[in-house]
Parts: sequence; structure tokens; C-alpha cells
Amino acid sequence: MTVSAVVLTHNNEASIAAVLEGLKWCDERILIDDFSTDDTLTRARAYNVKIVQRHIRDNFAAQRNAGLTEARGDWVLFIDSDEIVTNSLQKEILKNIYTDNLSNAFYIKRKDFLFGRELTHGETAQAQFVRLAKRNSGLWSRRVHETWNIQNGPVATLSTPLLHYPHTNVAQFLNQINWYSTIHAEVLYAERKRISFWLILIYPAMKFIQNYFLRLGFLDGTAGLISAVMMSFHSFLARGKMWELGKKKKY
Repeated sequence: MTVSAVVLTHNNEASIAAVLEGLKWCDERILIDDFSTDDTLTRARAYNVKIVQRHIRDNFAAQRNAGLTEARGDWVLFIDSDEIVTNSLQKEILKNIYTDNLSNAFYIKRKDFLFGRELTHGETAQAQFVRLAKRNSGLWSRRVHETWNIQNGPVATLSTPLLHYPHTNVAQFLNQINWYSTIHAEVLYAERKRISFWLILIYPAMKFIQNYFLRLGFLDGTAGLISAVMMSFHSFLARGKMWELGKKKKY
């Protein structure tokens, strides 16, 4: 069994070495790079990577599918440029692809860290994604918050999480939310989702209540508060921009 690791990159010079260090055990490492202008590719070349430069054009699923096209391994592992595969996760992956003869794909859990603190509650505490699958099991869909649609065979779940270090500061967090919410709004509009004054007002408020109180985000201190506020703000921006799109389409 061979494993190809695919990483999407764009100006990740600060994190790329740590990401690739955690993937040295893979048979192949592929970077789908959105034309980085910093030192990302120079640092990545020290890890014997295959580099494919491709404009993302606000479509994360297309970038990931490009990685699938390039991969040659029996299994493909997708890792973001702010995630770390630990030795424990490596061992669990290798054990399962050799011993689990039924599953075509695996959910991988994720442990989030924000400004140096692990988030054990709130929206991200139970996060898990299909990130490991047999190469021909399916394609990625949706431009943002994309999913890997596995067509054949069951999907199992690994117990060891990825380590996720998504934001270095509040400004970077805001920039990412602004970008993601624009794409999300366009996708929601294309899907003809309903939008109204009350939905713009109530949905973000309810999301904050759910993440900060019902999911106990307040137990994560200031980092938990910032996370809950930011995720609610993302919901507000996406629906506000969706409403704005609707207004523009009328003229």
C-alpha cells in the first residue's frame, strides 16, 4: 500500500516545513500551490515534493481534485497547510490501510489550537473530515467548506486527531473569514438558499449561543470567546453578502 499526501499551499512559509515534516513517511508529497510569492516553495523543496502551480480561483474543491489527478498512491491523504500529522496518527493510518479491508475512506478528527490554547469545546471540538481515501473513491465538491464525496464502500473513523493551528492573529482570522464568507455567499446564492432580514439577524446569534453556551465554548477562555464570535460573524457576513448578491442581480 502506498500513500500520496496532498497539501494546498499559498504563502505558507512559516508553517510548511512543520507540515511536510509530519508527512515524511508518505510515499509521495504533492503541493498544489496557488502561486506563492514568499519562501513557501523553497522551504518545501527540501522535502522532495512534487509541486504543481495552479490558480485557486476561489475553488478549493477544484484544487483538491487537481491533487487527486496528480496522486499515484493507492491511498490519498489531504492535509491543509496549517495541520500537523503526529507520529501516533501516522501509525494509525498505516495500521488501518493494511488491516481494514472493508473501508474505502476514513474520517480524521481534528484538534484545534487558537493563539496557543487548545479548543476543547465549541464548534471545532467535534470536527472530523474525510481526509484519507483510496485514490479512485470519489471527487471533492463545493467551492468552499468542500467535502470529499466517497462513492464506493463504507467510511470508517480514525481515533487519533490532526493538530490544527489555523490563525496566528485576529487580523489574519478576519481576513480569512472575509474571503471564505464571500465564496460561501456565492455558493449559497447559486444553490438558491432562502435569505431574509430575520435569517441574517437570527442565524448568527443562534450560532453564537450554540457554540459559546450549549457547546461550552466559554470553558476555553478568551480563545473560546474569540472563536465563537468569529464563527458567528462568518455566518453574518455570508448571509449579508448573499442578500447583497440578490440585490445586484435585480439590476
